[in-house]
Formats: sequence, C-alpha cells, structure tokens
Amino acid sequence: MHELENLENQEVEQTSNAPVASEEVAEKPQTKAPVKKTAHDDFDWSQGKRQTAHYSAEERKTLSEKYEAAMNTINNNEVVPAMVTAIHGGDVVLDINYKSDGLLSLSEFRDMPDLKIGDYVDVYIESQEDTKGDLVLSRRKAKLLKAWQRIVDSYTNGTIITGVVVSKTKGGLIVDSEGLETFLPGSQIDIKPILDYDQYVGKTMEFKVVKINETIKNAVVSHKALIENNIAGQRDQIISSLEKGQVLEGVVKNITDFGAFMDLGGVDGLLYITDISWGRINHPAEVLELNQKLNVVVLEFDEAKKRISLGLKQLQPEPWEVLNNEIQEGSVVKGKIVNIEDYGAFLELQPGIEGLIHVSEISWSNQPINAREYFRLGQEFEAKVVTIDRSERKMSLSLKQLTEDPWDGIEARFPVGSKHTGEVKNLTPYGVFVELSDGIGGMVHISDLSWTKRYAHPSEFTKVGAKIDIVILEIDKDSRKLALGHKQIEENPWDTFESVFPVGSYHEATILRKDDRGAIMQLPYGLEAFAPIKHIKKENGNMAEVEEVLTVKVIEFNRDDKRILVSHTRYLEDIRKEADETVKKDKDDEEVKVRTTVNKQAEKIEKSTLGDLDVFSELKEQLDDDAKKAKKD
Repeated sequence: MHELENLENQEVEQTSNAPVASEEVAEKPQTKAPVKKTAHDDFDWSQGKRQTAHYSAEERKTLSEKYEAAMNTINNNEVVPAMVTAIHGGDVVLDINYKSDGLLSLSEFRDMPDLKIGDYVDVYIESQEDTKGDLVLSRRKAKLLKAWQRIVDSYTNGTIITGVVVSKTKGGLIVDSEGLETFLPGSQIDIKPILDYDQYVGKTMEFKVVKINETIKNAVVSHKALIENNIAGQRDQIISSLEKGQVLEGVVKNITDFGAFMDLGGVDGLLYITDISWGRINHPAEVLELNQKLNVVVLEFDEAKKRISLGLKQLQPEPWEVLNNEIQEGSVVKGKIVNIEDYGAFLELQPGIEGLIHVSEISWSNQPINAREYFRLGQEFEAKVVTIDRSERKMSLSLKQLTEDPWDGIEARFPVGSKHTGEVKNLTPYGVFVELSDGIGGMVHISDLSWTKRYAHPSEFTKVGAKIDIVILEIDKDSRKLALGHKQIEENPWDTFESVFPVGSYHEATILRKDDRGAIMQLPYGLEAFAPIKHIKKENGNMAEVEEVLTVKVIEFNRDDKRILVSHTRYLEDIRKEADETVKKDKDDEEVKVRTTVNKQAEKIEKSTLGDLDVFSELKEQLDDDAKKAKKD
C-alpha cells in the first residue's frame, strides 16, 4: 500500500504540471495542424507502472473506508480471539481479522493436543507491526492475563478459581492457577490445623482469592474460606438450636495453653482449661488429645459472635458436694502439693478438693519460712484440718499441729537466767535469731552481744549456722518470743573499768577504725573508746592513721552508756605544760642558789683586805659565768 500511495502521488504531480505547459502554448499563436496517428494511440495512459488503476480522490476515500471497515481495530497489549487457519511445520497461522496474520509456535499449544484448523484461541497482541512488518502475538501472555483477570474477579466478586498445588514453601503452599503462581498460607488450607503440607502437593483444589497485589501481580488464596462458606449455613442452624446445658459430642481439633477448641459438627466451641477438670491441671494436654471424641456441655453461647463456651467437668458431680462428711475440723487428711505460692501451698485431697497450708502453719518456730523452698510439687503430706467451709469451698490445713506445741511448759525447760547453746538461724541489722530447739528460739539484740565492743552489724560477730552461748533474759509466751543475751554470760566489767580508766588517766591505744567524725581506739582489756577527729592530731600536725598506737588521755567515762572518750591532743598539752613547769622550777632554784652564794661572798668581801680583791674578782667572774649558763639552760 505504501508503494501504491507513492505511485499515485507521482501521477498527481505529472497531472498538475500539464496545465502550465498548455498556458505557455496559449500565449503563442496557435495553428491547427493535421492529427497524425501513431502505433500506440490505443494505449490507456491513465494506468500506472504496475498496471494499477488510477482512482480519483473520492474513489480512493470510498475504497479506503470500505477496507478499514472490513478489518478489526486492535491495540497493543490486549487479548483478542484468533482463528487457526493453518498448521504447518511446527507453526500455527492465526487470523485475527487484521490486515496481516500472526504466526505462533505449535509448542505454545501443548495444552491443546487436538488443535485443528477452524479452532479459536485467545492471543495477546505484543506488537501490531515489528521491524519486519509482522504481527507479533503471544498465547502464553494471553493465558496469564486471563488468569489474572479471573483472580481479580475472584477477589472482587468472590468467585471460585481452580489451581494445582505445585510445591511446598515456608509457611504454606504454592498454587498454579492457569499458569499464574499464587500463595496458599498453611492457616488457609483447612479449618483444622494442618501439620503435613506434603500431602497436598499435586492436588487440584478450589480456592477463593483473599488478597492481591496489582503492582507485582501476586495473590493469596484460601481453601479454608470455601469450607467456611459451606458450613456457614450448617453453623447457623446448629447455633440457633443450642441451649445452655445441652450435651453435644465434639472432636478436639486444637489444644492451646488456655484450653481446647472442639469441632461440634460444623461449628467450633472453646473448652477452657478451668472447665476441663475439677482438679488442678497445668496444661490441657495433660488430659486431652487431638482428634479425641468427647461429650461436652454447653455453658454459654453468643449467637451474634458465633462463640460457644463448653464444659467437661460439669458432666461430673461437684467434688465438694460429695465430700465425705467425716472430714471435719481436727481431722487428719492426706494429699499432694499441687500449687505453691509465697504465702503457702495447696494440698489436693482429691480432684477438686484443696486445702491451704499457710506458712504460719508449717512449723512452731517463729523463724520465717519460704514456702517455695520448703515444698515441692507432687510432694505428699499429712495435715490437720484447721477450718473447713463447704459452702465457700475452702479449707485450711496445718502441719505443725500434728506435733506437740513446744511452748507448752516453756518456763520449766528454759527458765529466765538459764544458760544454753543455740544455733544462729538468721541475721538482721538489729540482732541475731537463735534456735534453741525445734520451734523454740529467740533474738539476741545487737547491744547484747558484747560488753565492750559496738558492732555495726551482727555479721561482724557471728554467722548463720554458728553455735552461740546465750542467757534467757525474758519469756513472752503469748507472743511466743524469747529475749536472749550473749554478753550476760560474763560479769559486767564496767564496774571495774571505772577504776582502771578514770578521767585524766593516760593509756596506750590503737586506732581500729577511722571516719570523718573520729576514730575508734582499742584500749587495754579489749575495751573500745572514741576519739573525736580533732583529738587525734599528732605533735607534728598530721592526723594519726589506722593501726597507729598513741598515748591518749581519758576525758570522759560514762558507765551507764558504756562510753569512753579519749584524746591524744590533751595528752600532748599535758606533756608540754608539765615540761614548762619543770623548767621554771629549775630556773627558780638556780636563781636562789646564785643569790645565796653572792650574799655569802659579799660578807667575806667586807672583811677582806685590799689584797683579797683579786680573789673576789675571780669569784665574781665565776658566778657570772654560772648565772649565764643557768639562764641558757
């Protein structure tokens, strides 16, 4: 057609040039010449080079409109039907009623082994005309586009699609739906949990599309949705006929930490863990198994929310209602520990019947007991019933009341003033707890550990498990407490200390501890004293350090508070004062001696002669020298 158009354009140009020539001729005088006939006068000069007919513009327009009307209007990237016109040499010729036919490989029709001339197939138009002018088609892309349209329709309108499970992947299966791969999550395979995915590989199944991604042409399908739709009517019928207390048969389809889900024949119900057994269980799997058939009772149901609560234990008698009437307060019962809390442990006598053993009912001892360390799950005990309330379903038990109360006759066994040896059970900032026998113990206050030492914490004196000698100071039978003392084992030495360490006396002391306030110093006989910080400054101006030995002066002695204050600086002041007094006394004595000597010599001078003056001068010089020497000293 392009060649045809070029040819027609050339003919139009030739025709347009003809009038110009005739005009030029018209300007000259014309004379009629006789017409001569030639050999080619009968040739039709209106035809082209290729024997094509010449059409006027109107004829061309009419014919073009007829031609275009006879052809299909097609666009790239769309799917159109095509008729098979020929099958030859592994190729298939397809007519889409366009100006040219398409050609596809026979391999694209493997799914149509009976393909024949005259059959119609859908093809995808990749290009109306390639570089060679050929029509480019694709059947594979047409199939994928059709498949995606069906998927979108299923997602939009809920229609059903068919696919083949081709492989297993993480979290589910890959489904081929007419050449397009989709994802089937494991949770969407069936209404019951599926553990073995391999059993579905190769199967052809029906699905509903539940999610699509237009950008990457990806979809998520569900087979479970079809099942739920099928049983929806059945579920509504079952729920509408439910009544509280109705007994149904169900199958355990799933077990969780909080209970089990049961299939009641098209509708699910929850059997909560507390409704499985009257006894205490830690996990439903202890009692139930998957696919186990059970009779359960309907406890509650919500028709709007399609929720059904089921019970298993309600099919059995309530244990408290059939509890033996012989079990009363004071009865001895036996059971196993099923739960342990900080405040005690629960002893199960039979499934559904439990009693609390409070920590205060474990032992007669006043020492705190950690229930989690004392009891173990499954451990068996005999206990005494302290209280029982059948209407409230409560029972309190005691272990210690199965033994004799050790506080009966305590005055005779541990009289006030008696000495004993006990074991240290606990240390607190304010004292030491000592156990004298099973259930009998008391506290030694930190101030009653020693007559002479002050402890910041009892751990400086003893440790847990050590033996300690004590004296019974006081008995409080109502509160079941003993006041104990350790220092009372010996006589109070402070009566003697008052005469050994009187105020003003000097002693050697060693610094044991030191802080910003002062220092703790150890005096003879193990006695400790306190020196304020300004009272441990040495003669050279430096502060004394730990383990230094200093001479100190007792500046305060308090017998009642058992407190002694000492000072090293006061000792230094006393030494300096004493030295000054000694020097002054020696000086005064020397002056008296000089004056006496001078007076005696003066008397002799008066009696002497002039010849004795030389001797007097020598004596005077000697006295002056002695006086200067004494003054210098």
